[in-house]
Amino acid sequence: MKEKIIKKASELFLKLGFKSITMDDIACEMCISKKTIYKYFCNKEALIIESTAYVHKEIHQIIESITASNKNAIAENFEIRKMFSDMFQTSDTSPIYQLKKHYPEIYNQVLSVEVNECSKCFRQNIEKGIASGLYRNDLDVDTYVQFYYTLIFSINENTSSEKEARKLELEALEYHTRAMATPKGLIELEKQMQNQTL
Repeated sequence: MKEKIIKKASELFLKLGFKSITMDDIACEMCISKKTIYKYFCNKEALIIESTAYVHKEIHQIIESITASNKNAIAENFEIRKMFSDMFQTSDTSPIYQLKKHYPEIYNQVLSVEVNECSKCFRQNIEKGIASGLYRNDLDVDTYVQFYYTLIFSINENTSSEKEARKLELEALEYHTRAMATPKGLIELEKQMQNQTL
C-alpha cells in the first residue's frame, strides 16, 4: 500500500503541484481513508520526500534506458528532453519551481542529489559526443558540464510556467549543443531541431 500511495501522490504532485494537492485529495483519488495514508507517512512533507525520491528514480531509469539505446550524443539529449516534456506536460506550474517556493528544505535535498546525477549524465554525453566527432575535441568538459546544469537549473528554479520552462529548456539545449558542435554535429543538431515541438 505504501508504494501505491507514493506512486499516486507523485502523479498528483507533478500534475497539480506540491502546494495544491492535499492528503484529502490523495485519499479521495485512491478511495482510501486519510488515516491509511497517515499510517505510512507522519505528514505531507514526509510523503513529498518519498515522492520526489520515487520520481528521481523513475527519471534516471528512463535516462539510463535512453543512453543504453545507442543513439548519438545529440539525439540522446533531445530524447531525454522529450521524456521530461512528456512527464510534465500536464502541469501548468513547474513542479520544481513550486517545490523550491513552498518546500525549500526538501528542494535543497533534491537539488544536492540532482546536481551530482545530472553532472555525471552531462559529462558522459559530452565525452560520447567528442568520441564520435559530433562535439569538438578541444572542449573543457568540466566547464561545459557546469555551464549546462547552471542553465537548466536556473530555468527550472525561476520559471513558474511549465510551458515556458520547456520552451527555454529547448533553447538552452540548442545553445549548449551549438557551442560544442563540430560541422558534423551541427548537421545532426539541425535535424533534431526540425523534429521539435514545444
